[in-house]
Amino acid sequence: MKPLFLSLTAPLAVSPLLLLPSAVLAADPRTNSWDAVASSHYARIYQTPAEQSSGTAKATWSNGSQTQTAPAYAGVQEISVSTDWVYVRTTGLGGHVMGPWLNGNFPNLPTNRKTLYRIPRTPAVPSTPALTGLGSVGIFVDGVAMFDSRDAFSWNGTAEGNGTGFWNREAYVNEGATFDPAFAHQENTGTYHYHASPIALRHRLGDHVDFDATTRTYRESSAPVARHSPILGWVQDGFPIYGPYGYSNATNATSGLRRMLSGYQLRNGQRGTDNLTSAGRTAIPSWARRLYGTAGNQTGPAVSAQYPLGRYMEDNAFLGDLVDPSTGQPFVAGVDYDLDEDNGRWCVTPEFPDGTYAYFVSIAADGTPVFPYNIGRAFHGTPAGGAVTAINETVTTRVVGGPDQPVTLSKPAVTGGSVTLVWNAAEGGSYQVESSTNLSNWSTNATGVLAAEGRLSQTVVGEAAQTVYRVRRTALAAYDPATGTATGGGGNNGGGGANPPLTSVAPSIGDRGTTVTLTLTLGGMAPPANMVPTAVRVGTLSGTNLRRASNTTVTATLVIPATATPGALDVAVEFPGPPNMGTVSFTLAGGFTVR
Repeated sequence: MKPLFLSLTAPLAVSPLLLLPSAVLAADPRTNSWDAVASSHYARIYQTPAEQSSGTAKATWSNGSQTQTAPAYAGVQEISVSTDWVYVRTTGLGGHVMGPWLNGNFPNLPTNRKTLYRIPRTPAVPSTPALTGLGSVGIFVDGVAMFDSRDAFSWNGTAEGNGTGFWNREAYVNEGATFDPAFAHQENTGTYHYHASPIALRHRLGDHVDFDATTRTYRESSAPVARHSPILGWVQDGFPIYGPYGYSNATNATSGLRRMLSGYQLRNGQRGTDNLTSAGRTAIPSWARRLYGTAGNQTGPAVSAQYPLGRYMEDNAFLGDLVDPSTGQPFVAGVDYDLDEDNGRWCVTPEFPDGTYAYFVSIAADGTPVFPYNIGRAFHGTPAGGAVTAINETVTTRVVGGPDQPVTLSKPAVTGGSVTLVWNAAEGGSYQVESSTNLSNWSTNATGVLAAEGRLSQTVVGEAAQTVYRVRRTALAAYDPATGTATGGGGNNGGGGANPPLTSVAPSIGDRGTTVTLTLTLGGMAPPANMVPTAVRVGTLSGTNLRRASNTTVTATLVIPATATPGALDVAVEFPGPPNMGTVSFTLAGGFTVR
């Protein structure tokens, strides 16, 4: 690595990021909004609540399926730019400490995904919107993947299974118990991702979020909102996603700040919606009919304890399709709600003073994520971007992070005869400080200065006023790079979403008019053994005498009425979820047969 020189008579202060030399490129937020500050740190996790409580984070980990055997640097490692594209090379691992997940019982752990992602620099809006797909629909500025609101399960007409349908399960409602304090988790390949408000990233970027250093958790700040939310990421169509706070008037940057209001309302009979609890899930809402190109009469399961209201994306109506019963007039965008059915609006922002389409994170006043969270069921623009395997055009590298970012010295502090040098450093690196008074003869002031996390400093005593210093890295510990082929996947994730299946029910057959004792065996992400289930359901029948027999088994007594209809029934066991999130249900389709 090339040494960097610093003269005390002409001190140099350089940002740890390589900013863009071109005025045109420097003005493009798609090239300069990336958060690579943490990229020289190892990614770390809390695998258990005990590690979180003690603040003992680790840079390598394994659960037997997902393994990070060597440290990987966090997040964005490189930004390259062509005329049409911005390329982001990332490990996909958060710059904050990730985890724990489900009290340490979640089967999936994050791994370095070695992702190369691109976004278009000139977005286009199609005449027919494209539906979001499963997996990444965008990328946050720290290099972490953005997923849409679904958990990869839908109602297939008789039960819930993997895939897309007319009634698609929400991830936050159904998988929220598996999110870490940052509202993120990972599927079976180890891809760490957000479905809802990326609250840890928002804290890093100063977006009205407080961090509790005692509990190591995040919460929405109670202070007045003082600034427009920053750009949090870029959707696959090239449009930005901001935090929850924008200008009150979409086209007036002096109109004041407020939380952006989602355009969706739960179909609970309020604000002009139908009431699914009483009327049943007999039709999907107007927004879904438009996007799916189908009639509304698509039947879903009746609202019940097993299939509560809010379980599906289609349990929400768009206010733009409704009439306000208090006025008899349609709801008005910009007055009654701010965000369209894609969860964005055309507006001015600090980065786009002339206007842009922008998505916004949706939260309630207390910071709780609300539907549709980050993005609706469709892209506003053409989703031309996404993951690629290589860059096949001429590009200019604009940001270099991780172990390859240049060593840069900040302005030294001089106190008496002591000079304190501060420079950015790559974790795992070893550095040497040298000095000269004539740029020909150099003396070693310190060697073997080890980097832990972030910047390093070194105090030199008794140097002359005209001394010039230089710092160079002399060694770097082995690490897992952001290039190559990702490994470490293969854990159980229930076939696509994070909820695992119920692996078995015994006995699996029962006669009408009898009473049976069921033993339900859970998958690898079973809740802790001291967590008692709130319900066991076999079709519409409810079990009694619920008991947690072990970490992976639940027992229940089931009375089968003589009038029961013969046939295969779904079996579900429910556990209490986090505050404000209802229950977590594990289901085995057709797991018990009445004969």
